[in-house]
Amino acid sequence: MTSSSLQNLRVAIVGAGPAGIYAGNILTTTVTAVGGSVEIDLFESLPAPYGLIRYGVAPDHPRIKGIVNSLHEMLDRSSLAAHRRDTRFIGNVEVGRDIALAELHERYDAVILATGAIRDASLDIPGIDLPGSFGAADFVAWFDGHPDVPTEWALDQREVAVIGNGNVALDVARILAKHAVDLRSTEVPDNVLAGLEASAVTDVHVFGRRGPADIKFTPIELRELGEVPNVDIVVSDEDFAHLEGLTPANNQLKVMLRILESWRTRESTGASRRLHLHFYHSPVEVLGDARVEGLRFERTEPVGDGRVRGTGAFRDYAVQQVYRAVGYYGTPVVDAPFDEKAGVVSNVEGRVTDASTTGDADAPVIPGLYATGWIKRGPVGLIGHTKSDAMETIAHLVADVEAGRLVAPTLDEDVLDLLDEREVAYTTWDGWLALDAHERSLGAEHVHTRERVKVVPRDEQVGISRGALVR
Repeated sequence: MTSSSLQNLRVAIVGAGPAGIYAGNILTTTVTAVGGSVEIDLFESLPAPYGLIRYGVAPDHPRIKGIVNSLHEMLDRSSLAAHRRDTRFIGNVEVGRDIALAELHERYDAVILATGAIRDASLDIPGIDLPGSFGAADFVAWFDGHPDVPTEWALDQREVAVIGNGNVALDVARILAKHAVDLRSTEVPDNVLAGLEASAVTDVHVFGRRGPADIKFTPIELRELGEVPNVDIVVSDEDFAHLEGLTPANNQLKVMLRILESWRTRESTGASRRLHLHFYHSPVEVLGDARVEGLRFERTEPVGDGRVRGTGAFRDYAVQQVYRAVGYYGTPVVDAPFDEKAGVVSNVEGRVTDASTTGDADAPVIPGLYATGWIKRGPVGLIGHTKSDAMETIAHLVADVEAGRLVAPTLDEDVLDLLDEREVAYTTWDGWLALDAHERSLGAEHVHTRERVKVVPRDEQVGISRGALVR
């Protein structure tokens, strides 16, 4: 690798969540290590950075703070006095609405799409669209204070169901079952705290199609579930019959099975809320006429290698709300090729292609357009996986630069001038620091002292952020 072709490189990254920030950091480190130079503009449709970390993780996960601190350091490296960092954050700007993808190509050597997957995957069963049936992503966005969802959520039913056996399902179930008093110390927004305090929920049922040996939780998530105050965990002996003689495939599974087994023998404490874990249940239909009244499942049984088959036995459960947590689906980027089947931007190892089928090595590559994170490979893996994912994409980008495969920008002008001309109320890193300080001050002043209280309305976030605007 030489620095001659890596001088004055300009790159736009669309999405300021972990995937986009990691990609920018890896690109900067790679280029500067050989004496090159790069300037990166990190575009985000929300006024604040961090994406999934701020708006997709339950507020009672304090260990996430370490990831936030790491991302913060990556964006806060350079001097304020320079008024221009090697990486700039440009928030409250939606590509495809405020600025076109083609206009980014005119101003940058390369564009990296890191927009993630924020929509719920579909669950194609009768009744899934009845009132009272929700996608988990929408509920997560509500309790995380996302500015683009309603500020109120009806928690007026006693028995609710969560379909799914992954960490998102567990987060949703835990927040539904948890008493609001136990969330007062977190950064949960005030409107969410008020909604949870008024909750009528007494029983939360979590349904998984496979058995206890095939759950997608992590041991930490599972252990936390059993530590929720004044909530009893209820499991059924019949769901563990297939585990006799089973040798766990790894230590992680061994720990989780030990936790589940301990719940089988734990006596009820008479808690005011209960969290029921059901295995070997495949959803068949949401029951009800005008709204959700129940769920019908077919019992399943294992056939090996984590696969299950239906038994022909059906069971109905009386629930009044349903939350599907069966995965996420990518949001198309305007004017970028999208693979509808896979729910990702069409690409081969991060190089965006014209083909509608991801992974087609023969598909023509679009010069200078790349993807990373969930919009590249789908919503699989933990946050840490985005680092190795970004490394692959950045390696291809650098190789393309050195091979002369990119098209040079045709406009030598600051993109902020275009946004100013269009009166786009963009936010900056200085604005985020102001908003961050404001939220922390609200937490310090709160009747229950908290690290922060999130500001929810978009216009309020933008107003606070733009009050600190520096060009």
